[in-house]
Amino acid sequence: MSNTPQALTIRAFQKFIYDKYYATESVRGTPATFMWFIEEVGELSTAMANNAPGKNPTPAERANLDEEFADVFAWLCTLANINNVDLERALEKYTVKGVDGVKS
Repeated sequence: MSNTPQALTIRAFQKFIYDKYYATESVRGTPATFMWFIEEVGELSTAMANNAPGKNPTPAERANLDEEFADVFAWLCTLANINNVDLERALEKYTVKGVDGVKS
């Protein structure tokens, strides 16, 4: 038996978020949850500025960048869950159809 963890799929992560947060987030609803998402995007923006080329980020600032990307993705999954969107299927727009074939 290998100790190597399996790769995490988008669908598996979205289900993890669903199982952990759906009950509370679905009650909160899309508008309020979207505001939390936007707050996380703002925190990601700050973390990106702290890690911009030419900056010398501290180890904590570098770690925070990873955390903020994760937070934004988790809140995006929450929004998808409460709006009945399967992100893995939605991403087929890029993977199956090809980016060049996507209509804006």
